[in-house]
Amino acid sequence: MLSILSNRFDLPVMAVLIAAPLAALAQSGDSHDHDHEHDQGHAQAHDHAKSDVYRGYFEDSAIAPRPLSDWQGDWQSVYPYLQDGTLDVVMAHKAESGEKSAAEHRATYETGYRTDVDRIEIDGQTVTFHTPDGAVSGSYASDGYEVLTYAAGNRGVRFIFEKQEGDAEAAEYIQFSDHKIAPESADHYHLYWGDDRAALLEEVSNWPTYYPADLSGEEIAQEMMAH
Repeated sequence: MLSILSNRFDLPVMAVLIAAPLAALAQSGDSHDHDHEHDQGHAQAHDHAKSDVYRGYFEDSAIAPRPLSDWQGDWQSVYPYLQDGTLDVVMAHKAESGEKSAAEHRATYETGYRTDVDRIEIDGQTVTFHTPDGAVSGSYASDGYEVLTYAAGNRGVRFIFEKQEGDAEAAEYIQFSDHKIAPESADHYHLYWGDDRAALLEEVSNWPTYYPADLSGEEIAQEMMAH
């Protein structure tokens, strides 16, 4: 049987910023201008708050438990796209900051994205891990969350689920990290798994990342560069 107990994932990579909807009010004159400016300012403030959360700056009071349904769907690993060169444009984009070269970024992500789990299906409470050697599944229930403080001073939240039943080879714990801190559907995520809940929280160098299975490698690259 396939064993996936030693695979572990790491930190977040990006999130989509969602602007608050502007009110479509049929008004005229100064009142309309005032309302438009007010709504526009509200949307910008909302975007700023979302950006802060994505970057790891938030109040504990903003954190809320999340259901496994936030990660429902069919997901693909981005690691093959790093290996075949599809994500070279992303590494070059990151290098534009001047902090590291594209090659140095690629080396970091080679460690970060590495995994043999090329697909994950989440259906209800069941999580199925696919590798070239086969698949294993487990049923998982929420085991709370943990707030981590990183070396740079920002923070992240790991949402944790514990196996209730399923294949013996399926990990006892899975931990999601996706730049979100309250109930909201994920657009991508990083996942850590294993049998030791506390040990998984120490993993910060290997963070395989998953995007919807229906996206092409080029579309994933564009998503990454947009953030």
